Amino acid sequence: MPLLFAKLGEEVTISSVSGNCQIKQHLNELGFNVGSAVTVVQKIRTGLIVKVKEARVAIDSGMASKILI
Repeated sequence: MPLLFAKLGEEVTISSVSGNCQIKQHLNELGFNVGSAVTVVQKIRTGLIVKVKEARVAIDSGMASKILI
């Protein structure tokens, strides 16, 4: 299931990241790695604000759909 559909406040674990090499590398640098815990902090019009590795990151819905939980 894509991260985009995670419930607000729910901590989930990343099972895979899809996309081309640049997208995967960018998400990896932000901390979205397989096995990492992510919590959806807020759902916004353009995507999500998530907590990953003690940092809050805003990602758009396109990127959130490439992160599978």
